Amino acid sequence: MHATFYNIRKVYYMILVAIGVPVNLVAIVILSRAKCGLSTCTTRYLVAMAAADLLVIITGVILWRISYYYFPGSFLDITPVCSVIAVMTRAATNCSVWFTVTFSFDRFVAICCQKLKAKYCTGKTAAVVLITTCILLCSKNIPFYFTFEPGEIIDNVPWDCYPKSSYFTEPGWVGFDWFDTILIPLLPIALIMLLNALTIRHILVTSRVRKGLRGQSKGDTGNDPEMESRRKSVILLFTITGSFILLWLTNVAEFLFYNIAGANPVDYNDSLYIFEQAGTMLQILSSCTNTFIYGVTQSKFREQFKSAVKYPVTLIIHFMNNKNNGAQPRG
Repeated sequence: MHATFYNIRKVYYMILVAIGVPVNLVAIVILSRAKCGLSTCTTRYLVAMAAADLLVIITGVILWRISYYYFPGSFLDITPVCSVIAVMTRAATNCSVWFTVTFSFDRFVAICCQKLKAKYCTGKTAAVVLITTCILLCSKNIPFYFTFEPGEIIDNVPWDCYPKSSYFTEPGWVGFDWFDTILIPLLPIALIMLLNALTIRHILVTSRVRKGLRGQSKGDTGNDPEMESRRKSVILLFTITGSFILLWLTNVAEFLFYNIAGANPVDYNDSLYIFEQAGTMLQILSSCTNTFIYGVTQSKFREQFKSAVKYPVTLIIHFMNNKNNGAQPRG
């Protein structure tokens, strides 16, 4: 069973890299051009989320997992190196999660707090929030560097990164693990669900009021541009946050299991091991979904994406035509 699942993961992570790297790069480029009809603050949050997702794939998949599966024994397996990679992966994942939360809060303020909207929903505020969040989360993950130990030492060089057994037993590390998991992803999931619930409630109340004021309850079926704009914003928000929650649920369930049952992941049987790894696979998949969500929910993003895809093809055709036109017939 382990061998089959091992091969499945090898293929899965290669597919994830093949899809995740280009789609996140395309998303960053398209959103950075600010031609998708989104506000400056929304654009900055989405660019930051795409950049964090890209870093998760680079550090957590390429440098950690792909190197393990396809290039065993490389310098990336030296204990200090892989410990740094593990910290970078956690930091990138944390940023990806909390950027989703800050984006949710920004949309909540924009939709539900009109007095605060003008001051908070700006490009400058978004930049400050994102930078501060990134610094705090990177600092929080530094202790993880000291949770690993080498699997073997060859010629005084430590190799591989294995979690210290004390991480699962010593009160200090157990407390830190609880703090880490509450921060990522229990608290974010709770905040996202709360913000989404408050946003839905506000929209329903506002919608009834606006319909009454516009006379729609008496047969006026005219379009309401303000409500249409909110509808599109909410669809984007709820799709991103809903995808995030669903893809993290397995990971959360596994964490609760090993804490409530007092189990040690090192001693998992085959079924529990597969459950744990499946949670990780789904969690990392969340780093590839946002671009597809933009494409489904945002028509202007789709237009920009099509143009980006067509551009290299058009360039090649143009180059070939010029080359053919420049060729001189033989006399």
